Amino acid sequence: MTRLIKRYGSRKLYDTEESRYVSLDELAGWIRSGQDIQVIDNADGSDVTTLTLTQIISEEGRRGKGFLPSELLHNLIRFGEKTVTASVGKVQNGVDKVMRSSLDRLEPVREAREEMSRLKERLEKLERSIAELETARETATPAPHRKTTRKKTSSS
Repeated sequence: MTRLIKRYGSRKLYDTEESRYVSLDELAGWIRSGQDIQVIDNADGSDVTTLTLTQIISEEGRRGKGFLPSELLHNLIRFGEKTVTASVGKVQNGVDKVMRSSLDRLEPVREAREEMSRLKERLEKLERSIAELETARETATPAPHRKTTRKKTSSS
């Protein structure tokens, strides 16, 4: 659940969940622990979450706690969202590769994948055979003819 924070004109941040003012450090701590936040300007109701998150990063950089490499920050400024999306994609691909290679090292998983591959091949062959049989049957069997039936008339 997203935690709602109200930002006042004095730049004070008010946590609506705990009904108290909070600092940027507290917001950063919540985010690090997995909490999502949304920051709303109290005066006009606009979403200022991005501005607040940028402010957190800036404050940490001033204190020497900068955890983002300057190359990434340069690219964020140059290319914006595309940089973040590409970086996240690269990280996700790396994690996927590690997971796949780790799973492949496990004998039962590798055997199961090989068996699934063999079953898939057999199923494809079976589907081809069925399609061939259906095609052969359609060409060998003439179209059905209508039988006409006559009404028998009864003699009196």
